Amino acid sequence: MPVLLPVAFGALYLLTVGESRMRAGLAGWAFGVGYFLFGLSWIAESFFVDPERLAWMAVPAVAGLAAGLALFPAAAMAAFAWSRTKGVSGALIFAVCWSVSEWLRGTMLTGFPWNLIAYTWADYDIPRQMAAWVGSYGLGLLTVLLSVLPVTLLMRNRRQNAFAAFVFMSVVGGAGTLGTVRLMATTPPTDTTVRTVQGNILQTEKWDPAFRDRNISRYLDLSAQSGSFDVLLWPESAFPGYLDENPEMLDQIAERLPEGRVLLTGAQTRESAGTGTRYRNSILAVDQTGRIVTRYAKHHLVPFGEYVPLRGFLPLQRLTIGLGDFTPGPGPQTVELPGLSPVGLSICYEAIFPGRVVDAASRPDWIFNATNDAWFGASLGPRQHLASARMRAVEEGLPMVRAANTGISAVIDGYGRIVARLGLDETGFLDARLPAALPATSFAKYGQMMFLLVLAACIAGAIGLTIGKEKAP
Repeated sequence: MPVLLPVAFGALYLLTVGESRMRAGLAGWAFGVGYFLFGLSWIAESFFVDPERLAWMAVPAVAGLAAGLALFPAAAMAAFAWSRTKGVSGALIFAVCWSVSEWLRGTMLTGFPWNLIAYTWADYDIPRQMAAWVGSYGLGLLTVLLSVLPVTLLMRNRRQNAFAAFVFMSVVGGAGTLGTVRLMATTPPTDTTVRTVQGNILQTEKWDPAFRDRNISRYLDLSAQSGSFDVLLWPESAFPGYLDENPEMLDQIAERLPEGRVLLTGAQTRESAGTGTRYRNSILAVDQTGRIVTRYAKHHLVPFGEYVPLRGFLPLQRLTIGLGDFTPGPGPQTVELPGLSPVGLSICYEAIFPGRVVDAASRPDWIFNATNDAWFGASLGPRQHLASARMRAVEEGLPMVRAANTGISAVIDGYGRIVARLGLDETGFLDARLPAALPATSFAKYGQMMFLLVLAACIAGAIGLTIGKEKAP
């Protein structure tokens, strides 16, 4: 909730300003532990899909993850304390340190940019539009700055207080104006109708042979319901097996596809390699003849879910069983399919990475994200995942369509607004006209350079204020 941010970050600022690096770092770590324990508690749900094997890991895994991720805010607060800044310049550097720590968390090693501060605005139309210019890291910086500036008004310095109020109103006014103007543009939807199917298959039943026929029939029956569509969309791993090796299933799909239509579905695939078999988490495009016309392999894999990092050194197991580690694909991919505008393909976890969901060299007209959040039940996880998708749509100025196994399936426009949705634990399908692509945003054109410009402006402002204060009589 946005209203809580000034309380949380204001308190953290007061606990760290003027303190030693050690004390500030400890305060940042404690803050981070609480932040991540609360925000990521839903991860425990995944360990109870296979309770006999994994339930014992739930608490230590979530606690360990929170403790490890808390090192980023710890480093941020230690850096802030090292700067020895206070007042408005302190607020600027505080926001810089926090946002840099978020950027590092999202990029170091495999990266984990989940629950970025910017996602506070995912449900608010006007504020989230700033992501079209400065991305989620930049919006997070501005959000933290606005959260801390009111605390600086506690200073008994009229000049500093006036400047703090000026900065606060400038950021709020500027963001509000830009967001409002952006939303004033009217872009009619395209003539393309997407049908998104949500089978609502429990994770415990998804790969169980006893439910195989029922699960397949559910997707086929929902796909064949009355109504016209141009493209059919199924979630991640909708078919419990290797679809590209199953001619019978491909024929059944072809029977339900109207002439000239195509199915995009998540499916596991495998291929022979010199060292054995490579497994991939893929999206396959199937045409009305049952032919696979294109395929995409997920390139950003989930650590410990789809592979074990440093497997030769870490004696750990994956949460999923039955296959070897997945092999990543080459990267974001834009594909052209008969009768459709170019589409960027992504799978599940890939939608959480700012600036890394589309092929920069071949901008698509829309994004399809196939996902399976059944691992996390009705927890906060699927809702947070949807918030990430909405921010990606704003950043790129592109509509995104999510097909989620148990929800939340949604059609999202380039402003991050939800045009149509199927809620958690609903079984069904939705037909919706695909929103039109918007002109490439500043973030889509220049990526994290926009975030770096905001960083540089804040640092320059802090330096200027510090020099001015030293020269003041």
